[in-house]
Amino acid sequence: MPVDDILLEAEEKMIKTEEVVTHEFAGVRTGKASPSLVENILVEVYGSMMRIRELAGITTPEARMLMIQPWDNSSIQPIEKAIQKSNLGLNPAVQGKFIRLVLPELSTERRQEFVKVVHKMTENGRVAIRHVRRDAIEHLKKESKDGKISEDELEHAEKEVQKLTDQYIAKIDAHLAHKEKEIMTV
Repeated sequence: MPVDDILLEAEEKMIKTEEVVTHEFAGVRTGKASPSLVENILVEVYGSMMRIRELAGITTPEARMLMIQPWDNSSIQPIEKAIQKSNLGLNPAVQGKFIRLVLPELSTERRQEFVKVVHKMTENGRVAIRHVRRDAIEHLKKESKDGKISEDELEHAEKEVQKLTDQYIAKIDAHLAHKEKEIMTV
């Protein structure tokens, strides 16, 4: 496999890791309502587990309120129960064909807990990127051992992989700084 392909594959995996981390961040509560807060909660309906986003429309009519409108009225109670069981600290209020969620103000302690959660997600992202780096370097060394690339090409490619690693870890850290600021803003 050519060096460029190995580097390209490593970068694609790092991009996916960054996307996963930013998507996980979206599920962490800040002071304002976001559909991503509840869209992945699993609900037991129709004899199987489904995500809320597959069962209902989720809107934010106000900055600190979510409205969930199930497409099938029989799924209102299961959605309500699933939200109560999730550890988001939200109390759903059923109003006819809607479920209303009002997000309470976050205490300083709760904000700090969320910051810790986000730090853990960030560290998991960094570890995933380092795994991609390790796999790419192992692949490059195997190519070198098989005589497909020279020692100089191997050394250059390893530096490129390290540059990519540093670049994507910096991007994840930037996302962390932004999310931390968002969480701590009252």
